[in-house]
Amino acid sequence: MAREADEKTALGSVWLRAEPSSTRAPLTREDIVGAAIGILDKEGLDGLSMRRVAVELGTAATSALYWRVATKNDLLELAVDEILAGALVPTDDAGDWRDQLAVLGLAAYEALDRHPWATQLLASHAGLGPNYQTYTARLVEILTTAGFKNIHLDAAVSAVFHYIIGAAVTDAAWHSTIHRSGLPDPTWANAAGQHLDIEPEALTAYLTPDNPAGPTARFTTGLRVILVGLRPRRLS
Repeated sequence: MAREADEKTALGSVWLRAEPSSTRAPLTREDIVGAAIGILDKEGLDGLSMRRVAVELGTAATSALYWRVATKNDLLELAVDEILAGALVPTDDAGDWRDQLAVLGLAAYEALDRHPWATQLLASHAGLGPNYQTYTARLVEILTTAGFKNIHLDAAVSAVFHYIIGAAVTDAAWHSTIHRSGLPDPTWANAAGQHLDIEPEALTAYLTPDNPAGPTARFTTGLRVILVGLRPRRLS
């Protein structure tokens, strides 16, 4: 029994184990991951369980899931990597490298912003999935073409990627706080602004994605500041 459990969690990641061989199980891994993402989007991390996914898929037995996904943790890894597929957008390969990174950066930020639970998981689940790896490879390719090398290449990739994740984490925290309150955003902003000694209008603008003072505008401006500061030369 212990050996079986060890095999299910070997190396700590679903991406470091072979996918289960083909069976007669009617559900595919894609079915299970898709259902999990739907639940996570509606109910967050606290709402997800293997039993809840089984119900969503119309099966009473959770064993139907385990043929394809060994553990809940594996399911979370699969789900967060699926979200990162939304960051794999085309860029103008002939264009300026900073513009290419700006496009990829915004795509990743928006993918994570649409699914705040995914941002939370990035703190505990290493980026080993194919979409995460492909995204990182895109950043490396663009920066390499721009002239970054060796440790300076690693530093530049980290600067861009850590900014994306940091911004997404910050905004996900706001989403979670407001969600826990059960209040609409404007109502929450009005009440919270009084406690924080912030004008409700300013707080509402800060939280509204399409506002010129909102999170998307802050993200794109901040990313551009970082990209302008990057140079393909030895860093001091």
